[in-house]
Amino acid sequence: MDLSNIKLVVTDMDGTLLDSNHKVSDSFYTLHQELKKNNIQFVAASGRPFYSISKKLSLIKNDIIIAAENGAYVVDDNQVILSTPIHNDFLPELFEAIEDFKDIHAVFCSRDKAYVKEQSKDLLNVISQYYTEYEIIKSPNAITEDIYKIALYHETDSEKYIYPHVQILESKFKAIVSAKNWVDLSRIDSNKGQAIKLIQNKYNIKPEETMVFGDYKNDLEMLALAKYSFAMENAHPDVKKAAKYITKTNDENGVEYILEQLVGAKNNN
Repeated sequence: MDLSNIKLVVTDMDGTLLDSNHKVSDSFYTLHQELKKNNIQFVAASGRPFYSISKKLSLIKNDIIIAAENGAYVVDDNQVILSTPIHNDFLPELFEAIEDFKDIHAVFCSRDKAYVKEQSKDLLNVISQYYTEYEIIKSPNAITEDIYKIALYHETDSEKYIYPHVQILESKFKAIVSAKNWVDLSRIDSNKGQAIKLIQNKYNIKPEETMVFGDYKNDLEMLALAKYSFAMENAHPDVKKAAKYITKTNDENGVEYILEQLVGAKNNN
């Protein structure tokens, strides 16, 4: 595995770069400095909102590209280079469909904060791990801002208890299982892959010069854009099948393990 030509590193956050306590390791920041020295672009691509990724990676937020909301909102050098909110005309249909779901909690994600319905207040401890800026509302119809994503949460299993309900929406919307407890709804043309393709084109970077890390189904499109695609050992089985390589778990610093090899290859080149 010759990593000496890598120019772009992309990683998911939860279940990938972050450990099970949602923390970033100190060693990652050291490795990022080495990436920077070698002129390697770094992208944090996550279902998290922009403000959450910025807080998690506050030490390097001005040196990286952030692809938030599963690629629906992308910021590079403090400039928004991609913004694909759900069309306002489609929102009432989504709101109505979600109202009928039992034991499913919706988080409506705008650029600057999330909106959570009153019925979901008991889950704020869980929701606030990902959406630190939020407002409790009685009805989503009161939201006037652009909505980039609707995140649906089930306490037990999103693939079993949420995804079957939203499959009927897939002719108009992107519905993806993004974690064990989450399914995300977004614009049909919005995904992490479109964000990474835009970045590759902007910097004239080829798939064979790209390294991507992921763990869940919302990472599949971007994994397909890299010759060096890595699934975490803790990844969903479909992601392990799609990736070309497997690395250690997120709790074993699987991303850092490969980045050390990348830095070594660059320094020896």
